[in-house]
Amino acid sequence: MVGYHRKQMINFKKLTPILVAAGLVVTGCSTSSNTTNSNNNDKVEVKEVKTINLTDFENAINKSDYQFVDTRSDDLFNGFTNGEVKYGGHLKNAIQYSSTFVGNVAKDKLKKYVSDKGIDINKKVVLYDTNKENLTKVADEFSKLGYEVFKFEDYKEYANNDNNKENIVSYIHYNTLVSAEWVKKLTSGEKPETYDNNNYKVFEVSWGETDKAKAYNKEHIKGSYHFNTDWIEEGPVWNLQTAEKIKENALKQGITSDTTVVLYSDDASAAFRVNYALKWLGVKDVRILNGGLKSWKDAGGETETKVNTPTEEKEFGIDVPANPEYTIAKAQEMATRAKEEGIKLVSIRSWDEYTGKTSGYDYIERAGEPQGAIYGFSGTSASNMDDYYDPDGTLRNPQEIYNLWALQEISEDDKIALYCGTGWRNGIPWFMTQLTGRANTYFYDGGWNDWQMDSSLPVDINKDKTTKPDAKNDYK
Repeated sequence: MVGYHRKQMINFKKLTPILVAAGLVVTGCSTSSNTTNSNNNDKVEVKEVKTINLTDFENAINKSDYQFVDTRSDDLFNGFTNGEVKYGGHLKNAIQYSSTFVGNVAKDKLKKYVSDKGIDINKKVVLYDTNKENLTKVADEFSKLGYEVFKFEDYKEYANNDNNKENIVSYIHYNTLVSAEWVKKLTSGEKPETYDNNNYKVFEVSWGETDKAKAYNKEHIKGSYHFNTDWIEEGPVWNLQTAEKIKENALKQGITSDTTVVLYSDDASAAFRVNYALKWLGVKDVRILNGGLKSWKDAGGETETKVNTPTEEKEFGIDVPANPEYTIAKAQEMATRAKEEGIKLVSIRSWDEYTGKTSGYDYIERAGEPQGAIYGFSGTSASNMDDYYDPDGTLRNPQEIYNLWALQEISEDDKIALYCGTGWRNGIPWFMTQLTGRANTYFYDGGWNDWQMDSSLPVDINKDKTTKPDAKNDYK
């Protein structure tokens, strides 16, 4: 839909073996502790960063006074091996704090931001990575905040050991969220990890035909095509078009059920909207470029302004829609199923929308929410999804979102239907549930727009709810 979605330096001396109270053999990276000002101007002790060996890393895993933090990128945390390790994914119960966050969090927000990740300053923090430089970046940042930090530099050895297989977990569909490096390999004619195909297309997603697509015409990934969101939805509700119509438009863009499709967008939600539509239709392999064009350029990917036109296909390959079970399309069906099946409606809208201060859109007349809807976080307005993105512009860790939902009394066992105004913003958490394999999750496509069009359906305004729940993601 148009316009809405779219340090105090440490002197390093020779490493000296020391014994710590917990009985771990470590090597210190500095000769003494010091003090500095934290971001709230309180004096904090800058603790010595120590290096932990493989044996002690393994021993610490089952100790309650240790926390483990993965400082790698999303793709590696989620499940990719990147040719470095035998078992992709992360240490069971590890917290993610990517090294790319360093320098992207406002100094006055840093202490709370790290704490909000669940990293307890009263516990020993073990950081692990396969990249020593990135590991050190995070270790230095945490030590300045007063954390007792241990670096584990031999994670590659740990993750290559068959005996540790059960301690490493990955998301069931980790392959659907890909890095810029993965896309670079793909577009260079290589066979990146998890890609077993000879037919792919990369699309920039935004509203408008190609000549009106501002983001695409300004700059796009070399060789990519434009995908107009009008090819999958239509007013006045802005639900998905019929499966036959979407199939017809997909074929015009050279997309069949067997095409590997890579999507990215300048808008926070647009690529996720189209991802949902194509998966519903029956495209078997749809990927999202994590971090969009920024991540592509940061990785040294080439861009161009040349307009690329795909070759049209004739046969989609399967009956459509292949996955109708993903969707609850209309408000009346949603209301009935919520009552009969106990499905919880989860609002992926701004707090002002949730509390009835605004409908969020100039073309949606009424403000409010479906009766009983639970706030599921989003952003400050209908045009952003800040609660779902990390400081480096990549997608936030899904478990962090699930933890927020749990505080809203949305459990892992609940049946939930995610919705927003017109089906864009809810595409992000829906994607997360598919990525992680969370069951019993529906995409309520009609959203608030369709609900508010039916005066017979009950509405909550929620004006009594004055305080927005903390999204634990304040870094700006």
